[in-house]
Amino acid sequence: QVQLVESGGGLVQPGGSLRLSCEASISSFSVYTMGWYRQAPGKEREFVAKITSSSGTNYADSVKGRFTISRDNAKNTVYLQMSSLKPEETAVYYCNANHLGLLNYWGKGTLVTVSS
Repeated sequence: QVQLVESGGGLVQPGGSLRLSCEASISSFSVYTMGWYRQAPGKEREFVAKITSSSGTNYADSVKGRFTISRDNAKNTVYLQMSSLKPEETAVYYCNANHLGLLNYWGKGTLVTVSS
């Protein structure tokens, strides 16, 4: 049974930093494209960042230069380092695992609250 478990969310002040982690119980983790998405209250889920099996990365324009996605295949874990956080980035952050569009899995999310 595939599980994606996010951690690292919490309360952070505007301008602060936070690192999210997602541990995946997936065989052949290294072949998956791993991604982070977020859903703010009353809004649709949106793409944040992704990292391919060859460690190529892609970011939403709104987070470029502030967020960094990385992966540790030995630990079956993907990370999202977030800095210069803004109040409007308060959301539930979800981890996603995708393989060639055929296999797609989601975590349950971790809440990030950016507030003073």
